[in-house]
Amino acid sequence: MQDEAQVAAAAAPAAVDPLAQAAVDPVAPGTTMIDLGGDAPMVALDDLIGDTDSLALSKMGFAHLIQNIDVIGLTVLLTMAIMSILTWFYIFHNAFRLWSVRRRAEKLLQDFWESKAPARALSRLEEEPEYEPLSKIGLEAAQAASHHADNQGGRMAEALSRHEFIDRSIRQSVARESSRLESGLTLLATVGSTAPFVGLFGTVWGIYHALIGISASGEASLDVVAGPVGEALIMTCIGLGVAIPAVLAYNLFVRINGEVIAQQHSFAHDLLDYFATGERVRPQRFGTRKTA
Repeated sequence: MQDEAQVAAAAAPAAVDPLAQAAVDPVAPGTTMIDLGGDAPMVALDDLIGDTDSLALSKMGFAHLIQNIDVIGLTVLLTMAIMSILTWFYIFHNAFRLWSVRRRAEKLLQDFWESKAPARALSRLEEEPEYEPLSKIGLEAAQAASHHADNQGGRMAEALSRHEFIDRSIRQSVARESSRLESGLTLLATVGSTAPFVGLFGTVWGIYHALIGISASGEASLDVVAGPVGEALIMTCIGLGVAIPAVLAYNLFVRINGEVIAQQHSFAHDLLDYFATGERVRPQRFGTRKTA
């Protein structure tokens, strides 16, 4: 058994010291050798560069960014974090609201115009939640018509006709509800246009630190500049990651809002026809469904 162990140990490859091996192995033509000084043997430049690359890679990444960040870099990072949080909040908030508004709109209009009496139609509008815009426009028109009828013979009725008074009230209501639909769009547009530049500022600041590191060390090796450059690239990526969802969401919400606002204007015109004249121009009125 002892003989077998000795044979196995002799057959196993022995650990090789790279520096000692470099002193023994012949040098390939074209290889640049570096003298480390003292008793250490000369080492090939390619081996040192390989070690430097490994060291540089260890100094790149988000963890290294957090460990070595300064006040200005931290401010940039927190600014983009706040932008991202607000962006996603308004994305989910507006997406849910628009989905709910569009889902309720068709049934609301159908129930409103198919009601047996105007009082039942207005009661149907009052059942809608606060964020639903068509019901608020309808209630505003009904209130304006009732207010003008109560002031017949007064100065208001003399100054404004029934049609003009209801039209003004409906226009104000449509403008108010349209403005509510656009809440958050200004923030999304601002984030989409400024976040890349905030990230770019972080990039410039990281490159500035890289230049300082080169000046302090007196050499331009990768292990000196890898950390600051990695920090700069991460800032750029974060800025783009914040801006892209904001721009896409802004364009989508603008398109959907345009459709909802067009529906509001159409409903407002129908309300004006009814409350100002008592009849709808379209072939449909309360309690009936006529064919064109």
